[in-house]
Amino acid sequence: MARASNVVIGTATLAVIAVAFGGVLGMQKWRTIQSRSQLRVVFEGGSASGLRRGGPVNFDGVPAGQILSIKLDSPRRIVALVMLDNTAPIRKDTVAGIEFQGLTGVAAISLIGGAPSAPPVPLDSDGIPVLTADLSDAESIVDTLHSVDRTIVSNAPAIKEGLRTFETNTADLRSKGGEIDSVMAKVDTAFAGFDKAVTKIEGVVPGFVDGKADELFEKVQGLRELADTMKKKSASYLEDIRRSLLDVSETANKMAGTPTPAAAPRPPRKPPQKKQ
Repeated sequence: MARASNVVIGTATLAVIAVAFGGVLGMQKWRTIQSRSQLRVVFEGGSASGLRRGGPVNFDGVPAGQILSIKLDSPRRIVALVMLDNTAPIRKDTVAGIEFQGLTGVAAISLIGGAPSAPPVPLDSDGIPVLTADLSDAESIVDTLHSVDRTIVSNAPAIKEGLRTFETNTADLRSKGGEIDSVMAKVDTAFAGFDKAVTKIEGVVPGFVDGKADELFEKVQGLRELADTMKKKSASYLEDIRRSLLDVSETANKMAGTPTPAAAPRPPRKPPQKKQ
């Protein structure tokens, strides 16, 4: 009796645990169902290649649901039923399409935009909201990829030849690495000499390196004016000295009784110049 009682107690305990676990899962599933709603996306006049059941649904790039089913309604009409979060602000002007994620190119249904003031998504005959997808962008991407592929294939010889030429030029540059290093070293030496010369000029003429060209020009102009003034004054002083020596010579000859030889007329005295 005791052993049978233990079996009953254990079985009851396991049953309670199973019921509790099932209740938790059921509650979680019910909450998930309550937080999501169905949306029907219709693809007309194009291909829905890459979409699969269980695939992602993104709203403005953010995961917002998953694909429940995909079926072919007609040769040019594909209908996908998705489960979408209720928080996704779907409106009548929301644009539906296909996007490819990552390097693997996993296809996903893309929902983009929608004005907050726009009316809600129209309902289908069974009460499920329905959006018609715009496949123009996806088809444009596919066409572009096909065009790029055809271009690469048709120009493969030219591309190969260009790569070979690039490899040859790279090898030539690699073989002339020493010469290039030598030229760069000479350039560095030349710039170092230029820096030293500029430093010396700065020591002799302050403000040269700082770009004070106006001050430098004024200083040079002042030196030139000073030199011109000194030249004019020196010429005037030499003329006065020459005249004074002639007067002294005439006076000495008269005192000694020596007739003064006829001399050329002296040039008239120049009026003294005003000092500047």
